[in-house]
Amino acid sequence: MKTALSIAGSDCSGGAGIQADIKTMTMNGVYAMSAVTALTAQNTTGVSGISEVSPEFLKSQIDMIFGDIYPDAVKIGMVSSAELIGVIAERLTFYGAKNIVVDPVMVATSGSKLLKTDAVSALMKELLPLAAVATPNIPEAEILSGMTIRTREDMEFAAKKIAEENSCAVLLKGGHSLSDADDVLYSNGAARWFSGRRIDNPNTHGTGCTLSSAIAANLAKGFSLEESVERAKEYISEALAAMLDLGKGSGPMNHAFGLVGKFSEEKTEYTKGEL
Repeated sequence: MKTALSIAGSDCSGGAGIQADIKTMTMNGVYAMSAVTALTAQNTTGVSGISEVSPEFLKSQIDMIFGDIYPDAVKIGMVSSAELIGVIAERLTFYGAKNIVVDPVMVATSGSKLLKTDAVSALMKELLPLAAVATPNIPEAEILSGMTIRTREDMEFAAKKIAEENSCAVLLKGGHSLSDADDVLYSNGAARWFSGRRIDNPNTHGTGCTLSSAIAANLAKGFSLEESVERAKEYISEALAAMLDLGKGSGPMNHAFGLVGKFSEEKTEYTKGEL
């Protein structure tokens, strides 16, 4: 069985972060592992607190994983400080990690800021050059590229700019600010658009975490980057289309929409004579 590691923050409400990553990786057929960068107190309405782990403890988590179950892919999500970014970059380089997917998480779906200002430059300098692909949304891509993104042409130019400046492929996601769910991948000097279904579902908590984790899972299984993006977009569309509705704010998706079997069945009440 192929394996994947998520290096990210915890979401106690289960819709994003480590929790979403583990659900997504499991549903996409790989053994999921995690190194927690921070604990967050959050739900579908916002984030009320963040408690970072120490750089030493993050290093210990990564060492224990790579020293025993070497991951076939690594997804990096919320890393809120430059110190933690430095640890991740150094350890992944030391172990020769492969199939690294960087989701530059800066702001939660609820609007809460998740990344310190000094961490942005560290992210670009130390993590993006290690990535097989980075997966910014439009607000994140505006920060990384230093430009305003309003059109599909802007998206394509920004993806190219980020990719060339940071030596990695870039999947720029169009769902946040434009009227479609199309994403553009800039890789190996060329851009390719991926069409997506626009699902009329306001519950989008954790979509970025989910997409990047699905890409990592598929890279771990040996699919090409383009195939991995296609499969990940199909998975997230199905998860959104399941129309799960939990919480008072922007709720989570149903990551386990395709889970079947006797252990996933809900209790059914039977009347006498039906069994």
